[in-house]
Amino acid sequence: MSFENKLVAVLNEKIAPGTILNALAHMCIGLGAELGKEALRLSYYEDADGGSHPSISEMPFMVLQANSNKIRLLRKAALEAGIRYVDFTDTMTTGTYIEQLEGTRKTKEEALVYYGIVLFGDWAKVSELTRKFSLWK
Repeated sequence: MSFENKLVAVLNEKIAPGTILNALAHMCIGLGAELGKEALRLSYYEDADGGSHPSISEMPFMVLQANSNKIRLLRKAALEAGIRYVDFTDTMTTGTYIEQLEGTRKTKEEALVYYGIVLFGDWAKVSELTRKFSLWK
């Protein structure tokens, strides 16, 4: 089966597992809220006992790895290509969300440490942007 759109996460390989999973969760919530159920092709799976397993995407979701600078360049390329994305940086991890908003506002983009980015868009375009990244280990 082929899909019109592709969903890919690229995570910073140098960030601790608990922290990077938290960042991935935040990015997925944000992107999912923006895109909605139809775009993400969310389905209800039902098991043999009649149990429901709701809102699972029919699309594959690749998780790749890179360093902060490569994620920064990917973000720029996604912007230029019109690919929808949500990213997560180091400024989003310290203090309350108010302090995080203020800290991000005071930090130049070049000084941000990127924890990850989640992309959603045209299959061929997203594939082209992410083809050089390795699968998450």
